[in-house]
Amino acid sequence: MVTADGTLCMDIIQDKWSPIHNVCSILTSVQSLLTDPNPASPANPDAARLFTQSLTEYNRRVRRIAQKSVEE
Repeated sequence: MVTADGTLCMDIIQDKWSPIHNVCSILTSVQSLLTDPNPASPANPDAARLFTQSLTEYNRRVRRIAQKSVEE
């Protein structure tokens, strides 16, 4: 999950941290989170609702926010 301020909520970097996790395993988890989000367990309920109700609008907003962050 990604909160509104961009914080990642992932069990392997919080509750279930272990020295067996390396940069590759963490980045793989982040990639999985971004490509296959779980709207049933949202950190951002508004985004999850939009994701499930209107994927087109969700993608439009994500692109707009990403573009805005690049410009800053």
